[in-house]
Amino acid sequence: MEQKLGMSVWILLLLFLWSFPGNAAQPHIDRTIKVRGDVIVATTNDNYICATLDWWPAEKCNYNQCPWGESSVLNLDINHPFLASAIKAFNRLRIRIGGSLQDRVVYGMPNLGYPCLPFVKMVDGLFGFSKGCLSLKRWDELNTLFQQTGAVVTFGLNALRGRHNIRHGVWGGAWNLTNARDFIGYTISKRFPVDSWEFGNELSGQGIGACVDAEVYGQDLIGLKAVLDELYHNSTSKPLLLAPGGFFDKQWYTQLLQTSGPGVVDGITHHIYNLGRGNDPHLPNKILDPQYLSRVSDTYRDLQQIIQRHGPWVSAWVGEAGGAYNSGGHLVSNTFLNSFWYLDQLGMASKFNTKTYCRQSLVGGNYGLLDTETFIPNPDYYSALLWHRLMGKVVLSVDNNGSSFLRAYAHCAKEKAGLSLVLINLNNTEFRITVQKVMKNKMNEDYETKNNGSPSDGLKKMASWIGMKAPSSSIKREEYHLTAKDGNHRSRTMLLNGRTLELSEDGQIPDLVPSYVYGNSPIIVAPLSIVFVVIPNFDAEACS
Repeated sequence: MEQKLGMSVWILLLLFLWSFPGNAAQPHIDRTIKVRGDVIVATTNDNYICATLDWWPAEKCNYNQCPWGESSVLNLDINHPFLASAIKAFNRLRIRIGGSLQDRVVYGMPNLGYPCLPFVKMVDGLFGFSKGCLSLKRWDELNTLFQQTGAVVTFGLNALRGRHNIRHGVWGGAWNLTNARDFIGYTISKRFPVDSWEFGNELSGQGIGACVDAEVYGQDLIGLKAVLDELYHNSTSKPLLLAPGGFFDKQWYTQLLQTSGPGVVDGITHHIYNLGRGNDPHLPNKILDPQYLSRVSDTYRDLQQIIQRHGPWVSAWVGEAGGAYNSGGHLVSNTFLNSFWYLDQLGMASKFNTKTYCRQSLVGGNYGLLDTETFIPNPDYYSALLWHRLMGKVVLSVDNNGSSFLRAYAHCAKEKAGLSLVLINLNNTEFRITVQKVMKNKMNEDYETKNNGSPSDGLKKMASWIGMKAPSSSIKREEYHLTAKDGNHRSRTMLLNGRTLELSEDGQIPDLVPSYVYGNSPIIVAPLSIVFVVIPNFDAEACS
């Protein structure tokens, strides 16, 4: 009787201890991520991460909101120390200057013929605004910022200068390149290192506000290329020519490449706003819906095929992507939640050989990487910075064992040996991940025979050891766990390994410090969280 009573007490004690949160069994899903380490799927540029500066003035409003403030190229506070710190942290961030009003911008050359003035509201103007002017003084100031911060500059040129609306938004007439030519010449004379010139903004297909025939556009590109060759003939390096900076239209893009031909366009740029309008009440649900997120892959695939068939000399760029159009979603695009969309886009686009991905915007609208008024980073800023620092140019193949709610992307680690992963958990359940290398021309079952182990032992060892240069139990990997403050996924504060990411008192970007975990343990991806992982001893032949 005493023995039974004693056993009952022990059982009750164990149940009591097990009831504590730290000891309770948490529901989870086990998954194996299989990485093909010997095949290069695609490659990106060094400056894959890119952010835009737009022309929109404070009067740009959508859905009874005016979220642009003083963020225009013409009036942005370029002397704000937080802005400089945010750009410098990337050590060569690409900045694309462009946007809807790009084709209404003139350049304040001495022969312009009228005063150089900013945009003003105009009822019958394109997008409701007059023409605006970029003064040479302002261009000098911007380049001081770019040179001090090491930015790589892409500048979007006005492709409607000299044209007129001939019918229902279709613009015709000859492009007047004089103002653009003079501006490029001035830029060269000042030795401002513009890395690439982009021609036009959202004039492809049916256009946004205006459109231009693809054949006309292609002929203009031939003319612009000749101008660039002439003006840069004494330069040691020549800029790239990009076009058309619009929404993908299969027939239009094909015609553009056929008309312009080889040796003219270096990069073909397209825009992505796959989440729909900024005031859509279903916007948060779309961001967490794997089927919805995957739809845009058709655009990447179609563009890749067109390039292969009609323009193998060009590379694909995402020239502008804000998720939700019309300035983004209020209290969505600037929150932790948006990083699920953003990082999934970066991973997806890279798999289709996209060389650069420009986020709309660096500052401005609801989708700015930095807050429009304070320049304090929003969560997506840190997502972009981690990608830039950890994910190398070489893209590898990943099989995540069929779970659509777990998004997984693998690249060679950046500037170090090994593998970098980003794991995105769209689910309310924890994932426990094992990383396995898929070996070429070799069956995994061979592992068990060579190691004289039982089938179960072989499987366990294979999960931890295959693809590793040294025993994983002796090597630590880097993990960067991103979560929302207080578990609120609409929070504008991101946590890295449980620590709040915030600027220092003098406005410096915080250190992004990983946690170090022994390689023989699974990667824990908490519900609705994101994890970057760097595995230093992953032996991927493609990364050599």
